[in-house]
Amino acid sequence: MTWLFWLGLAVAIGVIAAVTGVKARGTRPVARTRLMGVARLVLVVMVLLFLYFAWRGFAAR
Repeated sequence: MTWLFWLGLAVAIGVIAAVTGVKARGTRPVARTRLMGVARLVLVVMVLLFLYFAWRGFAAR
């Protein structure tokens, strides 16, 4: 897998998370709760991890 793949994956996850702020019918709202804070933290960690993989792949060239 190339560095470009990891960069694209990080961008795709960020875009999907930002655009699809939808929720299933009948669920409780999680905005401004601890659960949403943890979800945002996990998202940031995943994006940073993928960016790191992209940087490592690019540097290895």
